[in-house]
Amino acid sequence: MRNIRAAAVGAVTMSLALAATACGGGSAAGGGSNDSPKTLTYWASNQGASIEIDKKVLQPELDKFEKQTGVKVKLEVVPWSDLLNRILTATTSGQGPDVLNIGNTWSASLQATGALLPWDAKQFDAIGGKDRFVASALGSTGAQGKDPAAVPLYSMAYALYYNKKMFADAGIANPPATWAELIADGKKLSKGGKWGLGAEGSNPSENIHHVFVFAKQHGADFFTADGKADFTNDGVVSAVQQYVGLMASDKIIAPGNAEYAQNQSVSDFAKGKNAMLLWQSASANLKSQGMSEADYGIAPVPVQSGTPGTGANVNSMVAGINMAVFKNTHNLDGATKFVKFMTSDAEQKILNTAYSSIPPVAAAQADAAFNTPANAVLKDTLAKSAAALPQVADESQFETAVGTAVKELFADAAAGRAVTAESVKAKLEKAQQQMPTK
Repeated sequence: MRNIRAAAVGAVTMSLALAATACGGGSAAGGGSNDSPKTLTYWASNQGASIEIDKKVLQPELDKFEKQTGVKVKLEVVPWSDLLNRILTATTSGQGPDVLNIGNTWSASLQATGALLPWDAKQFDAIGGKDRFVASALGSTGAQGKDPAAVPLYSMAYALYYNKKMFADAGIANPPATWAELIADGKKLSKGGKWGLGAEGSNPSENIHHVFVFAKQHGADFFTADGKADFTNDGVVSAVQQYVGLMASDKIIAPGNAEYAQNQSVSDFAKGKNAMLLWQSASANLKSQGMSEADYGIAPVPVQSGTPGTGANVNSMVAGINMAVFKNTHNLDGATKFVKFMTSDAEQKILNTAYSSIPPVAAAQADAAFNTPANAVLKDTLAKSAAALPQVADESQFETAVGTAVKELFADAAAGRAVTAESVKAKLEKAQQQMPTK
């Protein structure tokens, strides 16, 4: 997942409130028809270094699907900066694609609109069965106790990417395992116009992913057990302050990163401007920008102390992309066949290789192609130390509100304003006021 516009808070809330009554074409019983059996529209999320690269990856596979089924797929690759707003507009207007990619953290929020086709046992059987998918991926497909709103397509985890030459030149033998070590290393590396770490400070979604992990490491959650927003508890405040503090007080992130929202930190890392990068499954992106796999190492994201694991040593959210079908599709059979095709063992190997992600389909994940050292870190993280973002109906509003608060704090840091516990709490209080009341 990537950026969500800061201005989306009101739009998200309004869209979610209206969606249940505004969408729902197709049949009243379960949605969908087969009025247009020869075509499908597909909104794919921007997974590669550019939209053009995504088209080069996807179009041959879509052509293959058309040859097999006679169904032509009209592809649009949607930037992350637009994707959630586009989806929410479609849920209210009923004018959406047949099939779309969604960030897995949005599953419960979009499920609550009623716009997406539920994946009950019958639907899963039509694509080969629910048991084909690994449990961690299924955990981010919708609210607990309900039929999933989507099917896992790509699984990802965060890792620490580090420039081997820059580390060697600075006399650093091993990648940092704790945040204290990362800060110490980052200070050694931040010199001569180069910086220790990159960030996407103006990207609300990226901000949420990181502060969620920091919150877990501080033993905190953004929601209470009954699903109410709790953004100002001490653990969350400490988590946000620690993350933004990497720029504000530790000064290992360039102030200009406060304006990054379109994967510029990945490009900076590929160009040797930053020595470290915290990112989801970045290898294919780095390769497309000319960085050799021999030039960087991959390690688990640091923890406060000890080693990554469950509880306070969570070091990644369960990242990934799900595939959903709009309930009012006019090619329900074709949409189901397309999801089956994209989640087949063969296509999972092709697509996840192209994007350096991990197949959420167990048989494909077991393939030797995904047993590289880089993938070993990601697979181990997903299996042992990643946690799913809250699967609550207000999750997308949470991402926008808190992610934007963190964006504003990064702007403060870049401008030289102190980021204190008090200023963090004030921003989080404002974010909490933007959430729907129960």
